[in-house]
Amino acid sequence: MVLMLCGVCAPAPAVTPDVGTAPTPAVVFDIDGTLTPRPLEFLEARPDAARAVRLFADKGYKIIYLSARNRHFDSATRHWLKDHQFPQGLVLVEETRADARHHDRFKTRMLQQLRAQGWQPEYAYGDSSTDFTAYAAAGIPKQHVFALRREHQSSCRRGAWEACLDGWTGHLGDIEKTVPPAAAK
Repeated sequence: MVLMLCGVCAPAPAVTPDVGTAPTPAVVFDIDGTLTPRPLEFLEARPDAARAVRLFADKGYKIIYLSARNRHFDSATRHWLKDHQFPQGLVLVEETRADARHHDRFKTRMLQQLRAQGWQPEYAYGDSSTDFTAYAAAGIPKQHVFALRREHQSSCRRGAWEACLDGWTGHLGDIEKTVPPAAAK
């Protein structure tokens, strides 16, 4: 436990690598409530969440994990992703107190910075209205935005999204069949 606590004491600075001049197709994933069954879940991953993210990575998409988790949990978040066999990707967590109060503004700012650096977010997944607000502001088409219904909730949060998913397992076939390889873009 001491090692884990020390690992979250000194967060790594947010670095968004410049991908060059060619657009780099990417997929954005919120973490809490999207890759986990509910917000503020730090231990459990949704069934088949890592498999779904891996399908995108295997098709050539860069992976962006965009979370409003406190920056002090950056290292623990990276370990959690690795321990649950999620593919490597860019991990962005809140940077300021303002980010903690305005998740939609934080996520919008991060996505706009990524676009300016050559990233091309084409698909996005979230569970919160703030996710959907940020995805719309970043120009991700509604048809490529998917909501995950939180565990024990009867519906998805409001926002501009194509479908409300109960989980990842039923969506795997859609990813396999309808998402073109990133190189074909």
